[in-house]
Amino acid sequence: MKKPGIPQLAVLSNLFLVYLVYQIARLEYFFENTEYLSYSFDIFKGGLLFDTSAIFYTNSLCILLMLIPVANKGYQQVCKWLFLVINGVALAVNLADSVYFQYTMRRTTTTVFGEFSNENNLGSIIGTEFLNHFYLVLFFCVLMYALWRLYMIPKYESARNRSAFRKQCFGSLAGLVLFIPLCIAGIRGGFTTAVRPITVSNANQYAKRPTDAALVLNTPFSLIRTIGKSVFVVPSYFSDEQEMESVYTPIHKSKVDTLTKKNVVVLIVESFGREYIGALNHDLEGGNYKGYTPCVDSLIARSTTYKYSFCNGRKSIDGMPSILSSIPMFLEPFFLTPASMNDYTGLAGILSAEGYETAFFHGAQNGSMGFQAFAQKTGFKHYYGRTEYESAKGKDDFDGTWAIWDEPFMQYYVEEMSKMKEPFMTALFTASSHHPFVIPEQYYGKFPKGTLPIHQCIGYTDMSIGHFFESASKQPWFNNTIFVLTSDHTNQSDHVEFQSDIGGFCSPIIIFDPSTEGKMEDKIAQQIDILPTVLGMLGYSKTYFGFGIDLMNTPREETWAVNYLNGVYQYVKYDYVLQFDGQKVTAVYSLDDRLMKNDLKGKVKEQAQMERELKAIIQQYMERMTQNRMMPK
Repeated sequence: MKKPGIPQLAVLSNLFLVYLVYQIARLEYFFENTEYLSYSFDIFKGGLLFDTSAIFYTNSLCILLMLIPVANKGYQQVCKWLFLVINGVALAVNLADSVYFQYTMRRTTTTVFGEFSNENNLGSIIGTEFLNHFYLVLFFCVLMYALWRLYMIPKYESARNRSAFRKQCFGSLAGLVLFIPLCIAGIRGGFTTAVRPITVSNANQYAKRPTDAALVLNTPFSLIRTIGKSVFVVPSYFSDEQEMESVYTPIHKSKVDTLTKKNVVVLIVESFGREYIGALNHDLEGGNYKGYTPCVDSLIARSTTYKYSFCNGRKSIDGMPSILSSIPMFLEPFFLTPASMNDYTGLAGILSAEGYETAFFHGAQNGSMGFQAFAQKTGFKHYYGRTEYESAKGKDDFDGTWAIWDEPFMQYYVEEMSKMKEPFMTALFTASSHHPFVIPEQYYGKFPKGTLPIHQCIGYTDMSIGHFFESASKQPWFNNTIFVLTSDHTNQSDHVEFQSDIGGFCSPIIIFDPSTEGKMEDKIAQQIDILPTVLGMLGYSKTYFGFGIDLMNTPREETWAVNYLNGVYQYVKYDYVLQFDGQKVTAVYSLDDRLMKNDLKGKVKEQAQMERELKAIIQQYMERMTQNRMMPK
């Protein structure tokens, strides 16, 4: 431990230690995710700005207490332990978030508390992560020991020494007078009146790619700046409503007037990114890539798939609204925002009104991830979870962490659908290809382990999908059913093509109708297109709401996709990817430039039109979220 020092120098010394810890944590964040992130001087410079804000947010009380001239040892020990606890928590969340980043590609915000509020398995998951990342625990202990040893206690004279005490009081007062404006400026991000308090999105100023914005930020700042914040703000890109409607509208009016009452089955497969599917990556690894999905490869040969297909978010709770209600994720997961209380429906609700029986299946504990509430809200009449499975089967097929193993639960899914009255619309959300990436003991060694922990889980889930279709094909309802298979989001990656800003959103969209032949469409597709496309295939004739398009009845040049990453919207159309930060275009890339190396901003004639269309999409989204206009009139 350092000897007591001059109070003002002691405060500065302790603050310097905190800055050093934040920068070390940023380097750890980078090295934990080197395949996704790049480090530069701009990131270091921007990081200092956001670190300053977080440090003054969290350490203001400590600084204030240290500047109060109290010589009592007990008081100084309280100051020291408060300092250690506050900065220990900040360090811990930074280190923990470095592990979570690869699943979300962003810094964690306060919505994480709502995301996992219904889970009762977090203890085992955290315990597993402690074991898997024991080196981070040791790293944390080393840094905390260094903080404890290097902390400098301010040296104050006793009040009995009046002359020296008075000088120190004046010095402390001067320190406080200087500290208060510095603290305010540090929290806001600058001294000028033009500077508003910096927000998470300001990190893009220092990052060349949206993904790298996470490295500029720190997790304490991201948590603090999203507490109680209004998520959606309506921009003023268009002052004329009719003009905006002419560019883009989420209200669909079908020209078809005959409803074909086919069954609809939607398979949402956990983490089933496009990267793992051999049939969708014939050009990977010089044409030698096999992938981990022989069963889905076989299904694709008989299905309609898309050359470019994307998810609209990076979390499971993003996938649900996108796939089933045609609502993408902008800014934060939709059903963790106030807009989730709006009036809206989904594929289940629309088809329920047409006489369909509807059911949602998820093998986790009932209520997990808020899926049951969302399913009920959007029109699913029945819900089948772990409780219903174990009651029906009388046995425990729980994987020990998340849900019933995929294989038995998908067989249960077939059995329950066979009891339903046609036409029916159902959706299944699988779970086995989820962290911590384990498979049933009886299948150890059966699937290729690949290069990442998720790969053998993908193999197991693929086999489960194969068994599902094998069983379903024997049912009388099979030939009268439209099957849709997609993923909720992507996951671990070992190919640079899928580690770019847009590559991290590459999800399969597979539509299988036993009565039609399969083909690969040279179109752009996204999760929010599933609802309009299915309704188009059924010949649904009524007006409905959805942010996506009907892929089957839209020309190739009019197909598009949109997603949001760290303050930047990505809009895919006309064979380009446009990145837009809400105010200006930041980059444009060719869609075939999979590594996103060659910025074409200002060189593409479609740029202005793409920007105009994206602005219309964003403003429509924000207006309808904030004004509760998510149903057709």
